[in-house]
Amino acid sequence: MKLNQLRDMVAIADKGSLRAAARFLGLAQPALTRSVRALEHELGTTLFERDARGMVLTPRGQLFYQRAKAVVNELRRAREEIEQTSGDMHGTVVAGLSIMPHVGMLPQALPAFRRQFPNVTLKVIEGLYPAMEAGLRDGSIDFYVGASPRVPPAPGLLEERWFDNTRTIVGRKGHPLARATSIRDLASADWATTSVDYNATEDLEALFTRYGMGAPRVMLQADSAMSVMVAVAYGDLLAILPVQWNEFPLAQEMLQVIPIEEVLPAPAIGCIRRPDLPLTPAAEAFCDLLRRHSG
Repeated sequence: MKLNQLRDMVAIADKGSLRAAARFLGLAQPALTRSVRALEHELGTTLFERDARGMVLTPRGQLFYQRAKAVVNELRRAREEIEQTSGDMHGTVVAGLSIMPHVGMLPQALPAFRRQFPNVTLKVIEGLYPAMEAGLRDGSIDFYVGASPRVPPAPGLLEERWFDNTRTIVGRKGHPLARATSIRDLASADWATTSVDYNATEDLEALFTRYGMGAPRVMLQADSAMSVMVAVAYGDLLAILPVQWNEFPLAQEMLQVIPIEEVLPAPAIGCIRRPDLPLTPAAEAFCDLLRRHSG
């Protein structure tokens, strides 16, 4: 079994077709076909089936893919680690971030990282830990920083709690409820929530229940913080967001805080990674920069 065969198999599975994988790897399609057939012959099983969507993993192919992808990613990390410790600062860092790090850490950490590692490609994925678990396990995601999960991470992953957090309520500038001072003043408001800050809809409902109010009118739900920001800025919707949005320059131009007196709890912020293998120097540096700007 050759390493390039694992690389080719993973590329085909990720891209969904021979053509897309060949373009990604810079190889000819016949070469990829021979590579996969040789791997299948050695394993004694079929890894892919063709259908209208392209190349689809068989059940055994899916099992092998999970292992092969972890091997390919760890080899990439090992190569980049050696190169970076030798002064060749190239490679890729993949970080999963929830809303809060996007607005409260990334604006300060990114310029410093770019100065230190100008030739390293940074890939940032917006989302929550449960959606990041598979990527953390197989090495396609270096680490996750964001809302702490409701239950401890799965075995093989370790969480480091960084700090507790709170939320704030925001609306467009000049919102009719801009002068509200209590959550009870917002009983009639229409709301926008996002699922990338835990399930904010459930948390908002729990908040209304705590103060003896009826269910909130959630009129927009989005998987992206940007979608919520646009909806709130150009409508009469309110949103419950991490308190760090108060200092986010892009938000300050269009949004304003509704200064209610109640404290709105938010998930704690932490970092989840695999403890058994070190990050590359570039990934470690980026994680450390985010940590420095977490307070």
